[in-house]
Amino acid sequence: MRPGDTVAVVSPSGPPDAVRLARGVALLEGLGVRVVVGAHTMARQDLPYLAGSDAARAADLQAAWCDPAVTTVFCTRGGYGAARVLDLLDWNAMRAAGPKTLVGSSDVTALHQAFRAELGVATLHGPMPACTTFSDEGGPEPATWASLTGALKGEPWSVAGTSMLSRPLPGAAGPPAGSATGQVTGPVTGPVTGPIAGGNLSVLASLCGTRWQPRFTGNIVFLEDVGEAPYRVDRMLTQLLRAGAFQGVLGFALGSWEECGDPYPVLRERLLPLGVPVLAGLPVGHGTPQLSIWLGALGAIDTESCSLAGQFSDVDTAR
Repeated sequence: MRPGDTVAVVSPSGPPDAVRLARGVALLEGLGVRVVVGAHTMARQDLPYLAGSDAARAADLQAAWCDPAVTTVFCTRGGYGAARVLDLLDWNAMRAAGPKTLVGSSDVTALHQAFRAELGVATLHGPMPACTTFSDEGGPEPATWASLTGALKGEPWSVAGTSMLSRPLPGAAGPPAGSATGQVTGPVTGPVTGPIAGGNLSVLASLCGTRWQPRFTGNIVFLEDVGEAPYRVDRMLTQLLRAGAFQGVLGFALGSWEECGDPYPVLRERLLPLGVPVLAGLPVGHGTPQLSIWLGALGAIDTESCSLAGQFSDVDTAR
């Protein structure tokens, strides 16, 4: 994204707060871009958790993506609803529009996954204009804003985690609740390099059995969630495992688990048997700061520095 570009803002999921959205649009305009807001962005309907009808939300997203003047499409917020528009999009028309950038997180995972499968473009998992860390009254959270603007410029990026997730030695005391630390006893080696894919765990699990079911062979898988008890994290990981989504993965990069209790025993028990590096504690997802990472672009897990790094490049990860 460069000064002078046209940037579109749409609501494929939940309805945004008008005041927050206005602040977010103003911040984008401060980057020197022209911002166009989708016709139905502030729409409401009988289901209060949706920003207008499915058809209207799909139409705004498709119109933005197919507009030759638009280079970047921001989703206003997450919530729920993105998966409902997937079968209403004209993927042939969107494919013909050529590559551009989609930005969003949380429920927007459904779009990240579908764009990966249908369009083969890199998308940006990052903060959204009507959400905290982006449009707070006092201004955006500094690390969040620096990460987002750097990613949009195409700069190389690196996000530090807290540790490599591992199984404690027999008889050793486990890490404190909420900690991702432990002693490495399994085949946790690195670095590993490959395309990054994934997003919000609950959204990915909900796509099982659909046309956009996750298949992460040959990928580094990023996962995060919010407000999910450990047993539900277990259930969703088990569903993805049984669906074959994690067959042949290169490694895992785990983001924030806000309001999820202590999910790390479950994450160890479900992921470590796959025998690949599992990086934990990335400030990516629903926490603060909310750093940005490219999905569908090459990245690398460095097990020595406990970091995930990469640079922007389109990679066809769908096939």
